[in-house]
Amino acid sequence: MTDVTDGVLHTLFRSEQGGHEQVVLCQDRASGLKAVIALHSTALGPGLGGTRFYPYGSEEEAVADALNLSRGMSYKNAMAGLDHGGGKAVIIGDPAQIKTEELLLAYGRFVASLGGRYVTACDVGTYVADMDVVARECRWTTGRSPENGGAGDSSVLTAFGVFQGMRASAQHQWGDPTLRDRTVGIAGVGKVGNHLVEHLLQDGARVVITDVRDESVARITERHPEVRVAADTDALIRTEGLDIYAPCALGGALSDASVPVLTAKVVCGAANNQLAHPGVEKDLADRGILYAPDYVVNAGGVIQVADELHGFDFERCRAKAAKIFDTTLSIFARANEDGIPPAAAADRIAEQRMAEARRS
Repeated sequence: MTDVTDGVLHTLFRSEQGGHEQVVLCQDRASGLKAVIALHSTALGPGLGGTRFYPYGSEEEAVADALNLSRGMSYKNAMAGLDHGGGKAVIIGDPAQIKTEELLLAYGRFVASLGGRYVTACDVGTYVADMDVVARECRWTTGRSPENGGAGDSSVLTAFGVFQGMRASAQHQWGDPTLRDRTVGIAGVGKVGNHLVEHLLQDGARVVITDVRDESVARITERHPEVRVAADTDALIRTEGLDIYAPCALGGALSDASVPVLTAKVVCGAANNQLAHPGVEKDLADRGILYAPDYVVNAGGVIQVADELHGFDFERCRAKAAKIFDTTLSIFARANEDGIPPAAAADRIAEQRMAEARRS
């Protein structure tokens, strides 16, 4: 057995974070599909989480991402009060090069083979139209178009939930839930970041943005010339006078390199797995930086796709997503009470809910 396989099995069965229930490796030679479906926990119900389509540097990196993301979904769904466990899937490859209807249908058949243990939706590299295709082979698919009985783009409520988390962070840090006259830096202004900019401007915030895609930046600055642009993320996090940093791209934004130079006093963003490794949350706390746990504040999207399974109602979902404000405040209060960072407090609350579900 190779060292790589040893590493995967260690993560799967003997992880210090509790391991995973099931990991499925999927291959369809005809379409070129290579995918990983990871189920971390079904204690609260079927695993729910999106499908990421990404050109990973290696197959091992893809497996690691599926494992990390599915674990995060267990905690996210628990904190969102949903009757779902954590699952996630990754399709290996560049979607611009290999995504085809045949490949998506093959993927749908693999998800369907799990018999409802995993419910899929959109993520990085997959879109509503893709889920419409997957749903032709798999009824356990959400994030479909309204024309096909779905809820449509979940980024709308994801951004709304992050905004509620920012309001709660401002309340805790400065005693006022408004973002008026606060400077917010957003790294990544794609689907979610774009909507987040609108919420912030409407609330009177000053906004600074950056993105690796020039067209995403231009889409915002053409509409809102008052929005400032940083050259890159490194420049953004060093911006003088920054109040809040919002990582809204891929994970690992908070690292040994970024935390020491971060000027913001609050971190609250939409990206998953923002902490590059265990211990970063303590580094943030030691610097007096308030961290709103990512899987708590970015749960608006999963609230939306979960509701789709029961007949989608946007206003009902928006009301649930608005509760992210209260949930975030309760985490900060628990952190103060237990003398631990907010990320650890959120983990404790989520783990308690999952443990109680297993005992019942």
